[in-house]
Amino acid sequence: MHQPEIRRARRSIAAVFAVHGAQSGSFATRIPWIKAHLHLSTGELGIALMAPAIGSSLAMPLAGRLVHARGHRSAVRLLLLLCCASLVLPVLAPDLPVLVLSLLLSGAAAGTADVAMNAQGVEVEQRHGRSIMSGLHGMWSVGCLAASGVGVAAIALHMDARLDLAVVAAVLIALGAVACRGLLDVHPEPESEAPPRFALPPRSALAIGMVGFCAVFAEGASGDWSGVYLHGVAGSSATVAACSYTVFACMMALSRLFGDAAVRRLGAVAAVRLGGLVALAGGVLVVVARNPAPAIAGFALLGIGIAVVVPLCFAAAGRSGDNPSRSIAGVATVTYTSGLLAPATIGWVAQGTSLPVSFGVVTVLTLGLVLGAGVLAPPAPVSTPTSTLASTPASTLAADSNSHSNMASDSTPGATAGRAHAS
Repeated sequence: MHQPEIRRARRSIAAVFAVHGAQSGSFATRIPWIKAHLHLSTGELGIALMAPAIGSSLAMPLAGRLVHARGHRSAVRLLLLLCCASLVLPVLAPDLPVLVLSLLLSGAAAGTADVAMNAQGVEVEQRHGRSIMSGLHGMWSVGCLAASGVGVAAIALHMDARLDLAVVAAVLIALGAVACRGLLDVHPEPESEAPPRFALPPRSALAIGMVGFCAVFAEGASGDWSGVYLHGVAGSSATVAACSYTVFACMMALSRLFGDAAVRRLGAVAAVRLGGLVALAGGVLVVVARNPAPAIAGFALLGIGIAVVVPLCFAAAGRSGDNPSRSIAGVATVTYTSGLLAPATIGWVAQGTSLPVSFGVVTVLTLGLVLGAGVLAPPAPVSTPTSTLASTPASTLAADSNSHSNMASDSTPGATAGRAHAS
């Protein structure tokens, strides 16, 4: 495949990640409006906000089948369209049961789109020959932050949430359609076996998924509880407490955007181990902090430390097993289930003990990044024994070399399920 086509695919999948992130960021700004509009209690809102993660976890295993049936480009285009269109469902809900149902559907669309676009990202990375997954997830964070800024502006202008999200959804659908044009059109070989309709994570994906689980647990805990921690434990003002998540999210986004350079220089395993040590230091700082400055610094270090873990987990999943799409779906299911469990677990532990003890649990889990990083190592290249080479005629070696060279583009390890090929 020509390099210009691969570079175009890289730009396109980066735009897809940004659009997907913008959908998430747009919804987040309107959560207070939904709570007030439906007169929900804090507990009722908490129940509703569990629905997207549940919908994602249930639907993600279906994604491998869809990618196999439709191919990468078509699957990403369809699922991204559904993801963006579902943005308007929650603000149209008349009561709590319909809100929960709409968030289940929105989560399912976002989760399956997440799997499909990560499968395309892994494919582009392997054809490009350089690490790009961290940067792609960085673009997701950029899209999320940009959309949340637009949402804040719309709120300041007193724009009705239903009109706001309808306009945003239409814009994101258009941007997503344009972005998908440059994606690689990857299809499985006709004789390859389709994955099951509902595929549980393969064993090869479980260890990878558990590394991602540790990172997403720290992300979910920091995202939902950093402000509460700053205000209740470190004694900050409400304004400073609100800034804690912004610092955490910005540091994670910046680290992802520049993370590919670190991965290329250090390798995936060393990058995750180093990140784990940084996150461990951040967790310890949060646990012992009783003033705002060290607590915010601790959350910033947590954001830096976990930034590249999930992208590298998806990249490793694309190299594992016989069906990369199924492996990516399995890793996504295990990893994102952590996001469902983390906020509630922190609350339960804090209720029985204290918030510092809760973040002690987060700190211990960051050790999983250090200890488990080895499962993200790329497979060792197969080498021909020296004795065999010595006994092989030079003309045969030359012919084999030419043959392997010509086949290289068709035998890329992550070319999706069953020796996929791009047209």
